[in-house]
Amino acid sequence: MAYKAKMSNMEAANPKSKPEEILKTLTLKQGQKIADIGAGGGYFSLKFAEAVGKQGIVYAVDIDPGKIEFIRKSVAEKGLDNVKVILARVETPTLPEKIDLIFLLNVYHHISNRVEYFSRLKESLEPGGRVAIIEHNRGRRFSLHRIFERRVTRETVVEELTKAGYSILENIDFLPDQSFTVFFPEE
Repeated sequence: MAYKAKMSNMEAANPKSKPEEILKTLTLKQGQKIADIGAGGGYFSLKFAEAVGKQGIVYAVDIDPGKIEFIRKSVAEKGLDNVKVILARVETPTLPEKIDLIFLLNVYHHISNRVEYFSRLKESLEPGGRVAIIEHNRGRRFSLHRIFERRVTRETVVEELTKAGYSILENIDFLPDQSFTVFFPEE
């Protein structure tokens, strides 16, 4: 399983994935609480931990015990005490407190019954909280994601999140093969 976690981190760190631009766009602040749902190998969880500082907290959430263990080891090696790992169930991420930002990178397509999932997830957001979804979207060139239909169009993401009670805060278009949309829950 360490192999899958390492591959996940390599994909997230790849310059074509524009990880630094993603971080800049999210405008993270010291002291924020972030949930990295589908954290994979923890690449963004560790980046988020730096951005929110010691007063902040990052929940690295995944359903795969092997990936969770990989993240635990990475967190220990880096001596980070503001990253907590959560082994989640498929139907809910089980967040222990209210969150400022919920981040999903290339995991949206894995979630079944997404409208219900995100409707429940609203309860985990602080007032002013956001949900950022990056998902394989465009199919302009050859990719395994396109072959195996591991992608969801931005239109589908927006339609489903709207049904779940969210509005678009921002559509971001700098990623070549993915949509990047930030939502906020409607009051």
